[in-house]
Amino acid sequence: MQRLDDLGFPVRATRPAERVVSLVPSLTEAIAATRREALAGATQWCTHPADLDVPRVRGTKNPDVAAIVALGPDIVLANQEENRRLDVDRLRRAGVDVWVTVIRSVPESLASMRRMFTDGLGWPVPGWLEQATDAWAAPAPASRSRAVICVWRDPWMVVGSDTFTGDLAARLGLDNAYAGHPERYPRVELADILARDPQVVVLPDEPYVFTGTDGPEAFPGRRVALVSGRDLTWYGPSLVTARARLAARLLPAA
Repeated sequence: MQRLDDLGFPVRATRPAERVVSLVPSLTEAIAATRREALAGATQWCTHPADLDVPRVRGTKNPDVAAIVALGPDIVLANQEENRRLDVDRLRRAGVDVWVTVIRSVPESLASMRRMFTDGLGWPVPGWLEQATDAWAAPAPASRSRAVICVWRDPWMVVGSDTFTGDLAARLGLDNAYAGHPERYPRVELADILARDPQVVVLPDEPYVFTGTDGPEAFPGRRVALVSGRDLTWYGPSLVTARARLAARLLPAA
């Protein structure tokens, strides 16, 4: 049976994969949590687990193709949003199998990772992925809060439409004030954020590192939630605990 990644591109090598290079922090954590000895390389932005000790192949947007090839991977894991098609094409021309994921919602993330493990890697579905599926199976709460989710400042950038983060937030009971914006991560003025009258402003610690002294002061009189960017934007093993952790920070007290 032909194995196709999320973009319909076939992988050729026999499975199970024994050497994996990951170009996506979420997927690096997923491999490390499942079969760490198989992880042959990762990017400099792959920060979880904290004690990960593997060769680094530069960043998600500028991977060192020659270094990746030299590592002799059975497969390289990439993502449509986080990695460039140019680099994926270069790896494929060098004879390397690349599995590209497409993830823009929580259900899509769970299904995509399941296929990545079974079809892409030839491994069993890991227990943590089953736990994450159970954690996100419950319906969203009936009570809703209008929210703005910031990802950068100077200029201010927010979560717009058709994003994994926006879908995850909706499942927590948040109505994204920019969900109808045509862009996925639009640049906006602070005055426009305030004009949308959010009931909560969400400030994660990545990609911009919002802190108690950098971000909340822009929203006086508003409820501000400082949250883990990993909980809000990553789609690996963090999904097991992200729902409970984010709900504790984002939802108003009963």
